[in-house]
Amino acid sequence: MSGFSVLHANALPFLKANVDTDQLLPKQFLTGVTRTGYGKHLFHDWRYSDAQGTQLAADFILNLPQYKGAEILLAGENFGCGSSREHAPWALADFGFKVIIAPSFADIFYANCINNLIVPIVLNKDDIKYLAQMIEAKPDTQLRVDLPAQAVTEGDNTYPFTIEKHHKENLISGRDMIDQSLILSSLIVEHEDTIPSWLA
Repeated sequence: MSGFSVLHANALPFLKANVDTDQLLPKQFLTGVTRTGYGKHLFHDWRYSDAQGTQLAADFILNLPQYKGAEILLAGENFGCGSSREHAPWALADFGFKVIIAPSFADIFYANCINNLIVPIVLNKDDIKYLAQMIEAKPDTQLRVDLPAQAVTEGDNTYPFTIEKHHKENLISGRDMIDQSLILSSLIVEHEDTIPSWLA
């Protein structure tokens, strides 16, 4: 996977609180074993006006033309709560989102985002509300997300954020959990060589 450094992109403001993984990707779509093909089902129950997913709901924000192609999602608190399914970030990534900015995330969802190279950023609720208002007033407003510098910028306004060092390094390097294990493969083999044969 390619890593993340700096992104200049449009954003989509959807500040609803407590959006859970069932709302992000309903259970009936958990049928695949790869990470692709889920974007069309993202927010299915809100995004479509019919159960089959053939009629777009004209007033749902993901369907509004001014936000087409947005790669940054501005979200509400406790985003990604509910079940621990990894399919939810798969759907977000497949739809095209590379960054999610929220006041807080569910812990497992946060980790799943990082493992799928989506950058989860925690900012102050009021700052996110301000950014959302700016984007609603001018949808072509671009945000700059600088992961190495740990900052989100809009115009002359800069919003620093914190992220654990190992999460940051993995995102920049494009490493998922398997890649992290492979980096330590020599140490793993070295440890295995110390195990007595009767325990092997």
